[in-house]
Amino acid sequence: MRGRIAALMLLVLSCTASAQSTVPPGGADALPIEAGPPDAPPAETVVAGLSSDSVAITASFDGSDILIYGAIKRESPIPEGPPLQVIVTVEAPSSGVTVWRKERKAGIWVNSQSVRIGAAPGFYAVATSAALDDILLPEADNRYRISLPLAMRAFAGQVAVESAVPFTEALIRIREDEGLYRLDEGSVSLIDQTLFRADVSLPANLVEGAYKTRIFLLRDGHVIDVFVAPINVRKVGLERWLYRLAFDQPFLYGLMSLLVAVAAGWGASAAFQKLRRP
Repeated sequence: MRGRIAALMLLVLSCTASAQSTVPPGGADALPIEAGPPDAPPAETVVAGLSSDSVAITASFDGSDILIYGAIKRESPIPEGPPLQVIVTVEAPSSGVTVWRKERKAGIWVNSQSVRIGAAPGFYAVATSAALDDILLPEADNRYRISLPLAMRAFAGQVAVESAVPFTEALIRIREDEGLYRLDEGSVSLIDQTLFRADVSLPANLVEGAYKTRIFLLRDGHVIDVFVAPINVRKVGLERWLYRLAFDQPFLYGLMSLLVAVAAGWGASAAFQKLRRP
């Protein structure tokens, strides 16, 4: 009799536990949580193309021009309010760089302080349809890193100076003078808020690598769509062979450079002596 009572009690307890496990958190009246609807696609999107998706650097390379063109795809009429704006950026691969500050000590200029920037693009161009500060909000700039100062990704190691801003400004100023950093405000042509084009000039002192083109659509300072396309920049021909030789066979490259210098010096000396003869 006691065995039957114990078995009955165990059966009741197991049924109670299974019933409690099926009750959703929050009580018996709580409804199951359903996933929300996915984000709606933007009302305006970019359809764009490039005149060329590759650039060949040869021995006679003196720069190149890339035409970036496109249109705005809409499923409804143009929205009312602030006009549409377009920003185009072309960015080379990033690498670390150290920026030094020189000070005059004992009558000579020496390196005193430095900041190591973890990633700075070798080339960076920004083209806009209007003044950048008028069409881009700071929070959108911080998110997408569009402006020149924000193209620097991070600082490597501990910053030992009071402020790193003068160092980044100096790097931007130096590369602007070299034609590697450029801000072309108002250079993007935008017709009827539908068609646009931008001409980006690439300098002769390009670094090779996979470049990235970004096209931003903006309204009222906010980015509503982004289009990304690659540009492949590579050395070809003699330039490519010398470039690979310098990195793969540095001893052979140095020996060849020495022989070329000796031959050039000997040839110049022989020509000069021949011209001096009466």
